[in-house]
Amino acid sequence: MKITKVEVFRLQADPAFAHNRPIGCRIFTDAGIVGHGEAGIAYRVGGSGAFGALCDLSRMIIGKDPMDIEMIWETFRKTTFWAMSPGALMYAAMSAIDIALWDIKGKYFNVPVYMLLGGKFRTKLRAYASQLQGGWGNIYEGKENIWCKTPEDYATNARIAVDEGYDALKYDFFDRDVDGKPLPFYATTGIIPNAEIDRIERNIKAVRDEVGYGVDIIMENHSRTDALGALQLAQLAEKYRMMAFEEPNPPTIATLEYIAQHTNVPLANGERIFSRWGYADYFKRNLIQLAQPDVANTGGITETKKICDMAHAFDVGIQVHVAGSPLVTNVALQIEACIPNFIIHEHHVCNRMSNAIGLTIYNDQPVNGYFEIDDRVGIGNEWDPEAIANKAVLYKVIE
Repeated sequence: MKITKVEVFRLQADPAFAHNRPIGCRIFTDAGIVGHGEAGIAYRVGGSGAFGALCDLSRMIIGKDPMDIEMIWETFRKTTFWAMSPGALMYAAMSAIDIALWDIKGKYFNVPVYMLLGGKFRTKLRAYASQLQGGWGNIYEGKENIWCKTPEDYATNARIAVDEGYDALKYDFFDRDVDGKPLPFYATTGIIPNAEIDRIERNIKAVRDEVGYGVDIIMENHSRTDALGALQLAQLAEKYRMMAFEEPNPPTIATLEYIAQHTNVPLANGERIFSRWGYADYFKRNLIQLAQPDVANTGGITETKKICDMAHAFDVGIQVHVAGSPLVTNVALQIEACIPNFIIHEHHVCNRMSNAIGLTIYNDQPVNGYFEIDDRVGIGNEWDPEAIANKAVLYKVIE
């Protein structure tokens, strides 16, 4: 079997979400099997670079056997110059191709990818409602999306998710001011004023009072604070018995080590750490308790599975970072289904909103806070051909 053609595309699903335009590929073979993949650098800044890198790497695989996944992956790393030092754009492009190759392999053997990775470890995956500060609307059920400004807003979104069956929630409690406007980056640098800490605590307390201690809460931080502010927030995370404190500061080992020395709350990190080489020192120094490799950014299924296995040797749990299209949801589930150190699955609010409609064949949603592991072959999802035909703002065919 040989690779004959690669389609690379960037989709504008909904103009209201211009900052998030998914980047994907379809790899065609002379056996008629088509693999589908996604590059995670698709939101905020950098997507055009990931699209270009994906086009460049696609030229390298024409005529290759798609079954030789390890050889292709290592060829990218060793021969492209830039991939020797793991970084966002190259590894996002590598991820898209790697995911599509695993999709081809699963379809060739007529099994889900998790069967090729070791088989099912579980049949159901616990999920948490992610990014509730931005609302928990549901376009499929006509539910309003409430962006949090007041403690009552935070509590309302928690109640919506819990009533749907979720027993774990994630919020960024420090992303907006009292008027609901995004905080500028300089407002999150240094020591956080006491008045602001009090405001954050009121929002946290509203959620905890609403759901009680039978529901887990993860505090999201998006790496915005430095170590000084992070420790102030960590004190609140401890006080309200958070499940984890995610991305307390930018992924820098020295400062994360300082934070780890002064808090008992488990630290979650990894969506901006690329490859097993990037993770190695974090694991050796016990700086991460919940690793969050992004399967569409850190090297695809091949590399994410290795990161998960390495994490297991250091008693680190796994929650794959999922913030892309519905396609990458299914990719994450393939890995999470077969690893012993899985903790919880991120179900991002973006997969409940209009920007997710019509992109893929499936848009699976948890039932009562859990995903059921299905037996669809390959990665378990595909790009909708109509979306590629009608919504592509960038499109390239490599033959």
